[in-house]
Amino acid sequence: MPVPRLCLPLVVLSVGLAACGAPGRLEAGQSLPLASLSQNYVEVRVSLEIDSDAETWLTATYTPLDAGAHLYALDLPPDGVNGVGRPTRLELPPGSPLQALGPPTASVEATAQDSFFPDLRVYPPGPVTLRLPVILPPGAAWVETQVSVTYMACKGNACRPPVIHGLIPVRVPGADLIGP
Repeated sequence: MPVPRLCLPLVVLSVGLAACGAPGRLEAGQSLPLASLSQNYVEVRVSLEIDSDAETWLTATYTPLDAGAHLYALDLPPDGVNGVGRPTRLELPPGSPLQALGPPTASVEATAQDSFFPDLRVYPPGPVTLRLPVILPPGAAWVETQVSVTYMACKGNACRPPVIHGLIPVRVPGADLIGP
């Protein structure tokens, strides 16, 4: 069945979301894929999770595409440590209809890899998921917005160019669409 032209830009960016026929209500325990981005040898998949307490989480899984590559800790300074590295971040841009309820957390612990730069912490090679607690926009409508991602992948002494405040378009449900 051909994809309607109106939906094509969202189909290209979305992973699993029926852009023109989104589900009516989301239940606790569900995860809704929103979009993905593959840039500078890292794939980022953004989802919305509803936990068992009906709290909502914006998640982003960052997967380096170079085997053995690592990402940097989310709490590094924006310009890295002495200019080395860039933080792995998931943020809401100014004016977002989503509201952050707290800081993001990472699925794995970052550690220092170099005694000369103990503040330059990295995640183990492989995927890292960041989770940001959010409040959805009010109402029962689906809302177009964006999320911001920052990351830099390195392997040994070779680093890919960073992505800084890369904007990913997403479509999120209003708060009234969550629950029974």
